[in-house]
Amino acid sequence: MLKNVGFLGLGTVGKHMAANLTKGNYKLTVYDTDPAPVAELVALGATAAATPKEAAKGKDIVIMIRPEKNRLRPDIYGEDGVFAGIDPGTIFVDMGTHSLESTLEMAEEAAKQRVLFLEAPVWGTKEHAAHGLLTILAGGDPATAGRCREIFAFFGLNIIHVGGVGDATKMKFIVNLVQAELMQALAEGIVFGEKLGFAPDKILEVLDSGGVASPLFHSKGRTIARGDFTRNLALKYVHEHLGSVLEVASTVGLKLPGVEAAYSLYEQGVKDGRGEEDFSAVVKVLRK
Repeated sequence: MLKNVGFLGLGTVGKHMAANLTKGNYKLTVYDTDPAPVAELVALGATAAATPKEAAKGKDIVIMIRPEKNRLRPDIYGEDGVFAGIDPGTIFVDMGTHSLESTLEMAEEAAKQRVLFLEAPVWGTKEHAAHGLLTILAGGDPATAGRCREIFAFFGLNIIHVGGVGDATKMKFIVNLVQAELMQALAEGIVFGEKLGFAPDKILEVLDSGGVASPLFHSKGRTIARGDFTRNLALKYVHEHLGSVLEVASTVGLKLPGVEAAYSLYEQGVKDGRGEEDFSAVVKVLRK
């Protein structure tokens, strides 16, 4: 049984994932560079770690969900990083959205240290995380994924094993592509409709009634109509994800004109200072 858990990354989604683990019979140790969410988790019964090394040492499983930035490399590979503390035989689960190169690099280092590596990027918002409704895409050894299922069930509704290491990252690229383009289509439909004299609520009523209806259109359309752009999934991360999609598409000789258009739209949102807002804020770019 996996009982001793290290959890690194208490951001928009990670904080709620870790909070749900406090409801289980786990010994949870958490780490983040921001002391505020760490204090929140400690109040729920978790133990704070001073370094990633401390969070990883002596654990049955180490879960990391952190954005891909060069400054985070020391937290993984540095003298106080995860790999400096993690023990052979421990399961190391990377649940962030990274480049394929970074994922394979972590897997290679884990193999060198006889650590069991699983990539499991999550798909969903902070509400999904808080209510245990995330989708988890697992890539790696099926037996290792099976051992993690009980823990994943505390914050994930759908746990889908998609193949070997690297395959979950590839699948997340597809998810990111479709999600970003759906949001762009919704934003364009709302702004176009507004120019034609319709209120957003009426546009959404019509879209919800037919074949284009979708959970994303329903939920995000309502928040757009209310003018609520509270961050669930940061616009800046969607922009970064689309950049990764374009890089991968280039390596396989594929041109994705829809992604190129969406990338430009989200890029403008970042330039406009909306990177920390929810990705639905792309509608503001179109309204200018």
